[in-house]
Order: sequence, then C-alpha cells, then structure tokens
Amino acid sequence: MAHEHKLEIFRGLLKFKSNTQKIWGVLIFLSIVTAVEVALGILKPEILTKNYFLGMKLLNWIFIILTLVKAYYIAWDFMHLRDEKSSLRRAIVWTPIFLVSYLIFILLFEADYIYNVFKEGFLSWDF
Repeated sequence: MAHEHKLEIFRGLLKFKSNTQKIWGVLIFLSIVTAVEVALGILKPEILTKNYFLGMKLLNWIFIILTLVKAYYIAWDFMHLRDEKSSLRRAIVWTPIFLVSYLIFILLFEADYIYNVFKEGFLSWDF
C-alpha cells in the first residue's frame, strides 16, 4: 500500500508539482550549501579565521554546522523521515547529530592541544 510522498520542502515553503521537480529543488538547495562551503574554504575570510569560539576558529564551526544541515536534510528528504512518527525521527536524526558533534568537538580539541604542544615545545618534569 503505497502512499503519495509530500512534494514540498522547507516545511511547505516551496511546493512542487512532481517528484522530478522536487528532486531538482533539493539538488539545488544542497548544491548551494556545498558551494558556500567550498567558497568559504577557498577564500578563508580573515574575520572567520582569526576569531575563535570555544577554542575553534569560526570557520570550522561554520563548516561543521553546514555539514550537519546537509546530513539532516538528506535524511529528512531522501530517507522519507518526514513521513514517520516524530519519536522515530528524533531517534534516527538527533542521536547521530549529537554523537557526530561530540566526536568532532573532541577530535578538534585534542588536535589543537597536540598542535600547541609541538608548537611550544615539550615540557619535561624532573621528580
């Protein structure tokens, strides 16, 4: 028993007439987000590379947030999570987002610590 898929994106802000149009709309959205990521990676604006938030450059935070937005939207639209019950959606989407965010946070802080140790030299303790 198949049912019709919803042909709107952005919570009904854009409505399409067919699945083909919807796929193109989603492709355009994901391409725009990817283009912003690539442009920021190439240009590396000084205001985003010189300022830090919670020990990481603002540019890194923007990359992480945009990547999570793309991952969420792919799961929401292409895995048809919007048609599921809200508890299942939360279990599937929010758990990996939290775990991936935590992993990225830990990896970047450890990498920064190791970088600072190599940059400032080793400390030896004599007991």
